[in-house]
Amino acid sequence: MSVSVAVRPEVDTVRTGFVRDTVTIFLREFQLVLRDPFSLIFSLLQPLVFLGLFAPLLAGSLSSDQLGGESPLTWFLPGVVVMIALFGTGSTGANLLYELMTGSYERVLATPVSRPAILVGRALKELAPLVVQAVIITLAALPFGVTFSPAGVVVGLAILGVFGVGLGALSYALGLASRNREWLFWGVQQTLIFPLLILSGMMLPLESGPGWMQAAATVNPLTYVVNAERAAFTGALTDPSILHGAIAAALTCALGLVVGVRAVLRSAG
Repeated sequence: MSVSVAVRPEVDTVRTGFVRDTVTIFLREFQLVLRDPFSLIFSLLQPLVFLGLFAPLLAGSLSSDQLGGESPLTWFLPGVVVMIALFGTGSTGANLLYELMTGSYERVLATPVSRPAILVGRALKELAPLVVQAVIITLAALPFGVTFSPAGVVVGLAILGVFGVGLGALSYALGLASRNREWLFWGVQQTLIFPLLILSGMMLPLESGPGWMQAAATVNPLTYVVNAERAAFTGALTDPSILHGAIAAALTCALGLVVGVRAVLRSAG
């Protein structure tokens, strides 16, 4: 007599499509942003302060040649937009730390959702707030005589979006590595973010800086993104700096997704 034994498939073998899982995670994360719009609005205060107080100082301390012949605000605005991406996506891991403390992240891992989709969906979520904030800042600068190319802004935001996805994924990986050690996340994040900011020429031109600082700027991917944004916003779409910025953003995105996906897979055990 033969006895047939029904074998229940393991939960880990039940996987929905990667694209569908990515969309599901994206919508879940984006709904959290919509439920708390004040965080999005509050995050605009620092860029607006920099735009309103720091840019006038450039007019009195730097020559027209140092600003590339542009007005201080026209030169400074793309840097502020990049700053939004840097601080916004660079803090993605902080949200993850909260989920790790509350057990929300473990509940997501208990579902049959694709593990890489967890990271990719969250990384794509960073695009929407980034674009909204950048557009608001750009429009807010119009009454002060800032001129820009609408097509160039679209190109610049596309480059910045790709860069933001990569940076957000790296921040996510850092959050996973800092589980139960929140101090480690903020220590590494703050140690890296400000040198990247200063050595990109985001706040001040680096042409008059010391040689070692200019050399360090050449290996900083953010330098190429900032230069690309300035060229794009002025409509110089054939400028080589746009291609260089796109390459730097793509490499950052690829590195971030590879590191982030591996971190998610390890955390899933």
